[in-house]
Amino acid sequence: MNMEKLTNKEEEIMRVLWKLNKAFVKDILADLPNEGLHYNTVSTIVRNLEEKNYVSHNAFGKTHQYYPLITKEEYRKQFMNMATKKFFDSSYKNVVSFFAKEEKISAQELREILDIIERKK
Repeated sequence: MNMEKLTNKEEEIMRVLWKLNKAFVKDILADLPNEGLHYNTVSTIVRNLEEKNYVSHNAFGKTHQYYPLITKEEYRKQFMNMATKKFFDSSYKNVVSFFAKEEKISAQELREILDIIERKK
């Protein structure tokens, strides 16, 4: 499944929806870090997410309760595959060595990753 890339604001709203599971625009607005976004702006972003097939809704009269159509895990997997392809020539080895060189991952964490890989065999 090829997903359309999300803007930062769309991702932020998805994070709120993943956390809340179901939410009206006012709920999303209340849960957003103090962004100063207006109700209409959030409403528009949510409708864009719906057009991109990330979100759907249940109608209650004139109000809509939105819910995610994709899990955080599915999005993470797609995002990582895209980033790995784009920036690391599709090599996960390059990804891990990047984090090691940037000192974002320790030798101990690498050993834990090796354990995970060994257990999968």
